[in-house]
Amino acid sequence: MERRKLVIVGSGPAAYTAAIYAARANLEPLLFEGFFSGPAGGQLMTTTEVENYPGFPEGISGPLLMEKMRRQAERFGTVLLTEDVESVDLKNHPFIVKGSSVQVEADALIIATGASANRLDIPGTRDGEFWQKGVTACAICDGAIPIFRNRPLFVFGGGDTAVEEAIFLTKYGSKVYLVHRRDELRASKIMADRALHHPKIEIIWNHALARVEGDDVVRSVTLQEVNTKQETKHEAGGVFFAIGHTPNTKFLGGQVETHPSGYIKVVPDSTCTNVPGVFAAGDVQDHVYRQAVSAAGSGCMAALDAERWLSAKGHH
Repeated sequence: MERRKLVIVGSGPAAYTAAIYAARANLEPLLFEGFFSGPAGGQLMTTTEVENYPGFPEGISGPLLMEKMRRQAERFGTVLLTEDVESVDLKNHPFIVKGSSVQVEADALIIATGASANRLDIPGTRDGEFWQKGVTACAICDGAIPIFRNRPLFVFGGGDTAVEEAIFLTKYGSKVYLVHRRDELRASKIMADRALHHPKIEIIWNHALARVEGDDVVRSVTLQEVNTKQETKHEAGGVFFAIGHTPNTKFLGGQVETHPSGYIKVVPDSTCTNVPGVFAAGDVQDHVYRQAVSAAGSGCMAALDAERWLSAKGHH
């Protein structure tokens, strides 16, 4: 079985940045970028235009930004495997990382598998329907896209994220409707008050999404009253799910400590997990910021943490 100083699992900004730093430090990282687990490149692969990544004043498409990071990692000697990690064994050292076709031993491991935005499975919102044609799970990523300008926008959710996204969207939409299944928000009081008093936000209580319709883009949503099941149709230019994210940690089999929400716990001001030699970077451990640039930053941190740890252990 091949042995590596460092194995990186994941393929978004965190994974590729970790690989760039680790490769330049001569750690010869092996990176599993995934295959069936979603597009190599992570959530940015479904984002058309990235306008907030520093260094690209004209904006850059999500897939192109990931392709550039990937090439940079490869240029410095990262070995890329386009396959999924099915399981890891962290009980012994070196760790064992089991891919769909190869197994490797790893002295250190960086987990950068990201998180998946939760979506509701509703007619009209699926892949091949209006997903990414007016239906999205990231208002911050997609809100400024021209199709949403001066149109009525619908946000589904009741937590802080939903309120934040609704407020953010008021800059673009003609009106923002915040739709919640219950009769009060889960959001913190300060956030709930902001939504309740915002002139461009209207909260629709006790309703759920029944279906989304349109032509080449979203044109309407049909809402259903939770108790009476009565349906109403509304003109809509955009549908935003704000019902949380699920970190991609299943393959770890519970061997790394996580928060109740599923995000990997790291030691403050570091990327160290509770397992020595295992580091976590990007959205798999960040439920607060969840941006490409903060993920890339933590990928850099993870590579530096791993390099120091390996040096201290004498794995040069």
